[in-house]
Amino acid sequence: MAGTLALAAGVAFAQEPDWDALGKRWWTHIQFLADDSLEGRDTGSAGYEKAAQYMAEQFRAAGLQPAGTEGYRQAMEFNVVRIDEPHCALELLRDGAAQPVKLGDEAILGVNAHAAEHVEAGTVFAGYGLTIPEFRYDDLAGLEVKGKIVVYVSGGPADLPGPIKAHYQSGEERRKAFAKAGVIGAIAIPNPKSAEVPWSRVAASRFQPRMELRDPGGDMAPPLQVGITFNPASAEMLFAGSGHTFAEILAALNANKPLPHFPLATGIRARVEMTRTEVKSENIVGLLPGSDAELQKEYVVVSAHLDHLGIGEPVNGDRIYNGAMDDASGDASLIEIARALKDSGAKPKRSIIFLSVTGEEKGELGSEYFAAHPTVAGPIVADINMDMYLPLFPLKYLEVQGLGESTLGDDVRAVATAAGVQVQADKEPEHNRFIRSDQYSFIKKGVPSLAFKFGYIPGTAEERIFKAWYSERYHGPADDVSQPVDVAAAAQFNAILGQLALRVADAPARPTWKTDSFFRRFAQ
Repeated sequence: MAGTLALAAGVAFAQEPDWDALGKRWWTHIQFLADDSLEGRDTGSAGYEKAAQYMAEQFRAAGLQPAGTEGYRQAMEFNVVRIDEPHCALELLRDGAAQPVKLGDEAILGVNAHAAEHVEAGTVFAGYGLTIPEFRYDDLAGLEVKGKIVVYVSGGPADLPGPIKAHYQSGEERRKAFAKAGVIGAIAIPNPKSAEVPWSRVAASRFQPRMELRDPGGDMAPPLQVGITFNPASAEMLFAGSGHTFAEILAALNANKPLPHFPLATGIRARVEMTRTEVKSENIVGLLPGSDAELQKEYVVVSAHLDHLGIGEPVNGDRIYNGAMDDASGDASLIEIARALKDSGAKPKRSIIFLSVTGEEKGELGSEYFAAHPTVAGPIVADINMDMYLPLFPLKYLEVQGLGESTLGDDVRAVATAAGVQVQADKEPEHNRFIRSDQYSFIKKGVPSLAFKFGYIPGTAEERIFKAWYSERYHGPADDVSQPVDVAAAAQFNAILGQLALRVADAPARPTWKTDSFFRRFAQ
C-alpha cells in the first residue's frame, strides 16, 4: 500500500492490525451468503430468507438495535412476472412481409406487470433516445414519435456531463420522457463500445423474474407497452430500407459525432405472454443509536443489497448465481463494520443505520421502499453504499462514485488519505454506476450519497483484473466463493468505511450537495 492504515472504525492502533485475520472473518460471511445452499438469494426465495435470518442474527451479535417494522425486518410485497417465451413472438414488418426475430439470439422481449400482450407499431431511430431539458437536448424533437416505438443506442453525447447523462438514462426518466411524447415502446441497442458483459449473459437474463413494488410510495413513470433489447450484432436488420445502416451509427458514435435521427422502414409486431405471481421479502435494518441528545435524531445510512439473481440459465453446467461479490461482499462489510464499532466502544453523535436491502437486482426496489417508507422518524442525512466494491487486489486506490457531488467527497478524501489510500473519481462514467445501485434511491430523496470500487491506474494489471471480472463473472455463476479475492484489502476497506461513517455521524453539520451538483435539485 501507499501507506499504512492507521485507523480502523474510529480506533487508533498502536500497531498494524492483523488485516488477514480481519479479512478472513469478513470472508466467512460471504462463504455462508454465497453458498450453493442459498441458491443465489433471489428476492422472495427460501434462499433469501436464510440470508435475511443470518443478517438479523449478525446484526444482533454486533450490538445493533432492531430498527425494522418487525424486529430487524421491514417487509414489503412484490408483483412478479416471468416471460413465457414459447408463447411469445417478435417480427419485423416491411413491405407487407414479416421477418421473425429469433428471441435470445437476436433480441429479447422485456416484461412488466403492465406490458401489452399484442403490439404492432412503426419505428423511428432517435439517437440516444434522451431528453435533457437542462441542456435543451432532445433526441425526440422533430420526429413523429406518437404511437411509435423508439429505437435508440445506449449512452449519450460525449460533451454532456456524466451525472446528467446517467440520470436521464435511468429507466424512470426515459419512461417519463417517452410517455410525454406519446411513445408506446422502445428498442434499446446496447453500445458495444461500453458493454460490460457478453450478449450471451444479457440474453440469459431474460428468464429472470421481473418485480415491481405493490406499494412504491410515490409517483411512478408510466410503463411502456413493449420494451425490447436488440443484440448489436443483429441490429442491422432494424435499419433495412431506411437509407441508413447501424454501421453508420456505430461509426458516428465511436467518433463522438452527433447521431442522426430518422424514421425506420421496419415496423414491429410483438406478442408477449407471461406468468404472474406475488412474493414478499424484507429489508434488514439495524441501528447504532447516536449519543447526542439532538443529533441522534438524524441518521447516517450504511447500506448494501442482500439479494442476487437466484437460479438461472446454466453456464458451464452451473445454474446458481451465487453473488459473492455482488453483493454478499457488501453485507459482510456491514456486519464487520458494525462489529468493529461495537468492539471499539464508539459512540457516534448521530445514529447510524445498517441497512441490508432486498430487490436491488430487480431495480433497487428494497432501497426505494425504505427511502419512501423509512423505519425511523428523523431525517436521513447520508447514504454510504457498498455494492460489489471488488477487493480483487491490494487497496492502493479507492474509486468513489459521487466524489465531486457533495461534501461526502471531502470526507472520504480525508479518511482515505489518513489511511494512505488515494481517492479516484469514477473512471467509467459511461457505465452509469452512480445511478445503478441503492444509493440512487436516497439521492432521489435529496440525500447526499457515495458508492465505491477498488481503483487502479489505467494500463496496469489491476485494470485487467477489474475488467476481466466484469466480462467473466458479473451476473454469472462464476461470481462464487471459488474466485480469488484479497481479503486483507477488504478488511482495510471496511476500516475506511467505518471511519467515514463515524466522521459523518460526528460532524457538526450535515453533509450537503455542492452548489454545482446536478443532484442538488432533489434536496430543494
